[in-house]
Amino acid sequence: MLIYIGKRIVMALMVSVVVSFISFMILNLSGDPAIALAGADASPEEIQVIRVQYGLDRPVIVQYIEWIGRALQGNLGVSPYFNMPVKDLIGARIGVTLILGTCAFAFAILLAIPLGVVAAIRPNTWIDRTALTISVFGQALPNFFFGLLMIIFFGVILQWLPISGDDTWKHFIMPAIALGYYASPSLMRLTRTGMLEVLGSDYIRTARAKGLNTISILFKHALRNAIIPVVSLGFVQFGYMLGGAFIIEYVFAINGIGFLAVQSIQRADLPVVQVIVLLLSVIYVSMTLVADIINAFLDPRIRAN
Repeated sequence: MLIYIGKRIVMALMVSVVVSFISFMILNLSGDPAIALAGADASPEEIQVIRVQYGLDRPVIVQYIEWIGRALQGNLGVSPYFNMPVKDLIGARIGVTLILGTCAFAFAILLAIPLGVVAAIRPNTWIDRTALTISVFGQALPNFFFGLLMIIFFGVILQWLPISGDDTWKHFIMPAIALGYYASPSLMRLTRTGMLEVLGSDYIRTARAKGLNTISILFKHALRNAIIPVVSLGFVQFGYMLGGAFIIEYVFAINGIGFLAVQSIQRADLPVVQVIVLLLSVIYVSMTLVADIINAFLDPRIRAN
């Protein structure tokens, strides 16, 4: 098992490096960063000064090596637009994104697991079909469009909830629902499939023959085993939600790193964009690694190696 975990850690590190390299190349080769930083009205001399100041006159591969070396030392550069260290800029906003991601993840779990359990208890009935319809609807509807619908209905028409900002807990309700609802279908379907498999097993039939009550069978015996793969998928979905917070934060004007990323892209603030892409890729890869480690501990075939 240690060999398996070691291989997964090495693979996660390699993926993070590759993602950071590709994103760095794309951002630097999509146009001349010096022109974007200097402005459209800048003279060639001013552009050259910017190019030398930020090291953009050197080969791209050299720039990447120097950038990743500084990043490993904790030096993430300075934002030319905000005129402050990128580390401080992201540190002030990442907490908001983590709160949004956590709330969205909690909503997805609270929606998906009960629906999956109910659908498995009553398969091929209207309850099962309703749960699957909710799942398909959530997967097909883009989260930003769902967010806009909630803004119109709950924010503008009913005026129950604030439509922008992050000042109070009420500001996170609609963004968390929009972000979590899109991630819940896969969790619901996996819960349903796992429950159907477990409910048809021999030890569940034995428990019923012994006269155990239905609640005990469902939650103490069946769900405890069926939820194992759901936990692993949940970590992956949490990393996905943090990455998917870009558009949701922009739609609801939530001052997190997703909103910061959109602002930085619009303003060609490449040092900020590069760090955010690296940070989110590392978070997503880390969540995937956690899911793999959980599987390693729970899968007897992997534990035997």
